[in-house]
Amino acid sequence: MNEVLAQGTGPNLVVVDMVWPDQSNHHGTMFGGAALSMLDRVAFIVGSRSLRGSVVTAAVGQLDFAAPAPAGHLVECRASILRKGQRSVTVDTRLIAEDLLTGTRTDCLTGEFVMVRQAAKPDDTGPAGIEASPGARLAPERGHACALVAEIVFPGHVNHRGVLHGGPAMAWMAKAGFVAATRAVRRTIVMAGSEQLDFKAPAHVGDVVEVMAHVVGTGRRSVRVQADMWAESATTGERRLCTSARLTYVAVT
Repeated sequence: MNEVLAQGTGPNLVVVDMVWPDQSNHHGTMFGGAALSMLDRVAFIVGSRSLRGSVVTAAVGQLDFAAPAPAGHLVECRASILRKGQRSVTVDTRLIAEDLLTGTRTDCLTGEFVMVRQAAKPDDTGPAGIEASPGARLAPERGHACALVAEIVFPGHVNHRGVLHGGPAMAWMAKAGFVAATRAVRRTIVMAGSEQLDFKAPAHVGDVVEVMAHVVGTGRRSVRVQADMWAESATTGERRLCTSARLTYVAVT
């Protein structure tokens, strides 16, 4: 299999998540398995987009656990393609912890994931798909009051029709909004309400879901966030806007 070095210098994907207590050990830091799961998820998304097919993780190497990620911290997961072959890509991944109140960032984990495309049907031409929202893939840069959360829709997230439940969708949007709002004010905040929530299109099992949240206004104690959720077929690249919401968060300290 011929492989070529990937072109470009920037990350292909930057997403955020949170470290919750149920992902942590008795030291109050994230389990290594939970961290690897987060990196595997971004490697899957980048690999699917690059190969445009059903991909699986074939190998994981060059793992380096440099520092722990404490519970309550944001974790930023970055993925870039190092090498690409006809049916495989090698993805460089890294996980960075960020204290949401101070902005202090720590490199925690790096690793390389080899993602392989499963055998395609003879008539599979690898459609390029529809890029409906170029801005939805932009990486939230350090210090900006925005956040991108990416998830994969699994069977446990959907109803009997294979359509994503509103509950997980709202939870992912609330998480992205929480990160964006906290980055804006660097204070302890809670969600106070939602002005509007519009469900426009469904997301299905196997789709990649992205939530982009950005701050649209701040008051003395409140922060207003616009959150948009997009679904993307991992095999065709077709994207559709599923849900939009205007969320309000309030600082408690």
